Amino acid sequence: MSTSVSNVLAVKSGHLVTIRPDQDIATAVGLLADNNIGALLVVDELERLVGILSERDIVRRAAEDRLVFDLPVAEVMTREVIVGVPSDDLMSVAHTMTERRFRHLPIVEDGRLLGLISIGDVLKAQRDMFRGQIDTLETQILAEE
Repeated sequence: MSTSVSNVLAVKSGHLVTIRPDQDIATAVGLLADNNIGALLVVDELERLVGILSERDIVRRAAEDRLVFDLPVAEVMTREVIVGVPSDDLMSVAHTMTERRFRHLPIVEDGRLLGLISIGDVLKAQRDMFRGQIDTLETQILAEE
């Protein structure tokens, strides 16, 4: 019994928080704080994914450059973005995110940005799946008594 990324997206809000590459880091930090999120999807004028900007990206750059807040997002964002598709298996996604040490995975299908899942979303879905399996086993055991 496995769960796919599409199951996780189905229970998340459809609202994607995005930013343009030419906007500044101060604006990005405001969006992160206002939306209580850890990463922003960086999109071009056609809403195509061109990068991702995480809290970690900002902190790393701030350690080198105290004027980080004035920089454009394009100078700080991660350009080589690993993406998932709705049919990806959640266990595989969890493995990739853990091994590659990132916490946010944009979901894309046919070049269209569908959503963003976090490692927290993945863990919650796995927990819910395991809880369901435990409930089923408990029911079966009690029925046999």
